[in-house]
Amino acid sequence: MPVPDMDEKTRTELEAAAFRRLVEHLRERTDVQNIDLMNLAGFCRNCLSRWYREAAAAQGLALADPDAREIVYGMPYKEWQAKYQKEASAEQKAALARSHPGH
Repeated sequence: MPVPDMDEKTRTELEAAAFRRLVEHLRERTDVQNIDLMNLAGFCRNCLSRWYREAAAAQGLALADPDAREIVYGMPYKEWQAKYQKEASAEQKAALARSHPGH
C-alpha cells in the first residue's frame, strides 16, 4: 500500500508520536535487557539515546550523553542500571560478540 501524501509537519508529528510511544514502551519493559535488544534488534536504549543526541547536535543543540540517556530511560542511567540491569549471561555475551564484534 502506498504511503499517503502528507505535509512535512504532519509527517514529523507522526514520527515524533511513534518515537514517544517507543520510549514509553521501553520504559515500561524494564524486564527487557539492553543486551537482548542488541542481540535481537541490533539497537538498544543507549543507541536510541545516542541517536537522539546526534539529532540534537544536527540542529545545533548541545545535549550531553547523560541527559540524552535520561530522556530515553526516564531516570538517570546509573539509577536505571541499579534498579533493572541484570548481569548478562555467557550466552547473551557470546551472541553479542557474534552479532556485533568489537561492541
